Amino acid sequence: MPSQKIQRWIDLLAALLRRRFPASLEELAREIPGYDTGQNKVALRRTFERDKDELRAFGIPIETVTEPDGETVGYRLQPQHFYLPYLTLRSEAGVKPKKVDQYGYRTLAHLAFEPEELSAVVDAAARVRQLGDPLLAEHADSALRKLAADLPVDATATPSTHLVPPRAKPSPELLGTLGQALEKQKQVTFYYHGMGDGRDSRRTVEPLGLFFLNQHWYLAARAPGEEPVKNYRVNRISDLSLNPSRPGTPDYAIAATFHLRDHARSRQAWQLGAGDAIDAMVHFRVDSGAAAAALRLGEPVDGHPQNRRFRVRRTDAFARWLLSFAGDIVPVSPRELVDEFHVLVRETLAHHSAYPLTRLPASPP
Repeated sequence: MPSQKIQRWIDLLAALLRRRFPASLEELAREIPGYDTGQNKVALRRTFERDKDELRAFGIPIETVTEPDGETVGYRLQPQHFYLPYLTLRSEAGVKPKKVDQYGYRTLAHLAFEPEELSAVVDAAARVRQLGDPLLAEHADSALRKLAADLPVDATATPSTHLVPPRAKPSPELLGTLGQALEKQKQVTFYYHGMGDGRDSRRTVEPLGLFFLNQHWYLAARAPGEEPVKNYRVNRISDLSLNPSRPGTPDYAIAATFHLRDHARSRQAWQLGAGDAIDAMVHFRVDSGAAAAALRLGEPVDGHPQNRRFRVRRTDAFARWLLSFAGDIVPVSPRELVDEFHVLVRETLAHHSAYPLTRLPASPP
């Protein structure tokens, strides 16, 4: 890079930092020798805009201040938003660093990291990138570029823990189409990915409502001519389309006795699905805290006040729910649920402990 450009950039930064109020291009041109070269206004404006854009690309937040009608008032660089490593001179060990000169640089806070702190910053930036948000990743990369100017950021890079990918979310377009179907009461056709067989099957249904439960959107709908209401997880729906015939006429009516809020509240994660429901018996070892709330969800069992019966379609979701109570609730039957619960216990202990499992939570006789 030509030394004249570097000098012009430094002069521009100094002129902006020493001011508390926006400066016009004319004011800046009178102070910066690199702009006082007999250029006409068009050439001066072109040079300044190029310098401003290039400095912004390096992460220097030069602001363009405008009037409410959009007319440019001037340009500003606030010292508290600005950091460059060469503004602090480091000398021998134990000697206090000195500021460069008497201008706005003295307002800058001294920035330093211990090795462990810098490593934590680099690891945090890596985790931000893994979230998959392009804007957040851009901000994280910009921050690291600024730190790397005078800190050994690359030396702290170590293999970091990878984040578990977030659950797949339905697209806004798909939710919008379902919203139109509900508003106009039109049938929809889509492909649905079944968890049991892993295959996509074509469905035509009459939407009755959308509800959000256990971090997922569900579509409550029924097949044409049928009464049972089934729930479809929206992020398993693809190739959705509305019935194109009779666009101004509803295809069906929603019964006045159907209440979406009551329908959603009556469903837990283990009750959702298309499979047959089974009776699951569980034993409550305690009747306080979170277990007390769970006790009220099940049906009482005659002669066994500490047992409850649940209707379960997904034993995997139900076993994970039981595991969250850390042994205060254990399954009694059926056998496949008990086995699935014990497998989850083994896997959890193996993940969180270096010692082998010696005893499983005992089920009541």
